[in-house]
Amino acid sequence: MRAPWLTSVAALTGRMVNPTQLQAPAPDAQMPPYMESFLAHLRLLVGVPFDYLVPDSRLLPDESIRFFYLDRSWTDRLVDGAISVGKIGTREQAHHQGQNPVVTSQLDVSERMVRTLQRQLKDFPAAKAAAGKGPADIVTGFLLRSAAVSGWPHMDVRAFKGQVAPGADPSTIDPSLALPLLRLERLSPSVLIALFEGIPTLVWCEEPHQGVQFGVQETLHGGIVIPARDESGHLVTSGEVTDTQIPVPMRASGRRVIAVGQLRKDIIAKDASLHAKFPTLHLPAQTGAAGYAISVLNPPWRQRFEGQGGSQPGAGGGHFVGSIAVAATIEQPTLRLAVKGLVP
Repeated sequence: MRAPWLTSVAALTGRMVNPTQLQAPAPDAQMPPYMESFLAHLRLLVGVPFDYLVPDSRLLPDESIRFFYLDRSWTDRLVDGAISVGKIGTREQAHHQGQNPVVTSQLDVSERMVRTLQRQLKDFPAAKAAAGKGPADIVTGFLLRSAAVSGWPHMDVRAFKGQVAPGADPSTIDPSLALPLLRLERLSPSVLIALFEGIPTLVWCEEPHQGVQFGVQETLHGGIVIPARDESGHLVTSGEVTDTQIPVPMRASGRRVIAVGQLRKDIIAKDASLHAKFPTLHLPAQTGAAGYAISVLNPPWRQRFEGQGGSQPGAGGGHFVGSIAVAATIEQPTLRLAVKGLVP
């Protein structure tokens, strides 16, 4: 058997007699891609057992959402724990302390590419090049436990740091108001986690746009109606317009089959009555299938969460100071009336 060209004793002796450390800009001093990617995922709680996030199920009951700040001191200790397997003696400890600021600044950039890597949109070098520079911002997020997560596995989640009008189309919103989405992942069939870079003033969860649904709604008295929509497809929500529902006629067979032709006539009649009171208001013209579809289709449902939450203490405080609970604003008028009827 051939003798090794370098023994462990010689390697250790050479290491101990040469205390010179590589400077941070040197290529050999950088973290390898697999390590950098792993630690960046760890900073966003990827791979962290759920019991560490929610130690008791009563903290996240069914049909609930919890907003939070991500404590940077906690995630920094999480990274330290992962690196500690390579810190055998005081030499490794000293090396880690000397390089820790460089590692931290490197992970500040790397955590922005985690979602890109998870979705397999780019490889590691391309994702890192597009991740941007600069120190990491405050990370906020929420945990949602609801049947809506399993019902809508591709739910659209957005966060904004400014005022966004109800019913606004995402394409018309100022891009500078949108917060970067760092992570959006289902932890179980009914639990969703989302992380944002920055502190949002508005978060909305929206039904996926792939489905097409007939927009009928059931009233508190068992009737079926469709809400009136203007020519652009938006709900008629003006405070002066009180009668915004169109009863849905059924066929004489009594099998709850909609009389499509009669409904079209009722929409035309509703347009005439509303236009007589409000000259600037027009419902979609019923001149063909397109206008009829705008009147009866139900666009994706959107739930908005807005308001002031709590205040984050100084860096490394490790706790969250609550002041005002986050309130949900119900956007759809019919649903808002239904909730008012149930809640005194």
